[in-house]
Amino acid sequence: MVYTRLAEIEALLAAVDLDVNALFVIVSEALDEDLGGRGVLPPGVGKGLDITSYATIAADETAQGRFIARQPGTVAGLPVAAFAVATACSTAGDFELVLHASDGDRVRRGDALITTSGNARALLRVERVALNLITMMSGVATATRAWVDALEQTNTRVRDSRKTIPGLRMLQKYAVRIGGGINHRMSLADAALIKDNHVIAAGGVVPAYHAVRQSFPDVPIEVEVTSPEQAREVVAAGATEILLDNMTVPEMAAIVAQLGDQATFEASGGLTIQNAQEVAHTGVNFVAVGAITHSAPALDIALDFASEK
Repeated sequence: MVYTRLAEIEALLAAVDLDVNALFVIVSEALDEDLGGRGVLPPGVGKGLDITSYATIAADETAQGRFIARQPGTVAGLPVAAFAVATACSTAGDFELVLHASDGDRVRRGDALITTSGNARALLRVERVALNLITMMSGVATATRAWVDALEQTNTRVRDSRKTIPGLRMLQKYAVRIGGGINHRMSLADAALIKDNHVIAAGGVVPAYHAVRQSFPDVPIEVEVTSPEQAREVVAAGATEILLDNMTVPEMAAIVAQLGDQATFEASGGLTIQNAQEVAHTGVNFVAVGAITHSAPALDIALDFASEK
């Protein structure tokens, strides 16, 4: 399908549950940063201009570009990159965008992902913003897919955390879903996660659980435990979602065998692709992997630009 209006891209984003207004803020701030905003440049030093493009390209010149995968992986963020391009180009004249892949596709080196045409200055102005977003999101999706593949033929699912780039959590968690993972809470206001510092402050894991349940009767609560004893205590108190933090495989297996019919269990800490199957065979329902967002390497994608002349 050929997209020629910003509203069409916005509908595409809404269809995959991405907040258009939030994305507009992300793209606008990124463009502002690239044009010398937020203190990037001293006052008066080319602020507000792509100096190189302004000096070398006529204001009415048009061009074509192709987003190309430079390495294999799972692509995510095609509608996001398209939105960035459409946002920049729609104010500079007509544009066209064609998506040649879908989020979640496994792509190969050399695959064309998006082709676009529009005002040359606008395309170059938005190039790095669009690439930064799609390479980051595709990196997250690729890292997540690696965990999904490692857990194949088990009942354990990979789940993310709040260890995300500030301001980009919506996009990174979307990319986790595209990679086949499951989102944990989006924010501190979505659900309770009682961790070690809460336990210390409340005087114990059971008092912490009761305090949250009393204050928020209907909110989901997950409780982090560091020993089999804590797990037994808090499940007896009524907790039904338990995070097993930095436990050994035998410890996790014993807890799940004893309490698995009363709660769901998530493993966290010391997890690697190499031990994913071993951990999954303990019977835990989830593995919590912060690395799929905070340490995922970007997937190499480039914009090959060619003048229409």
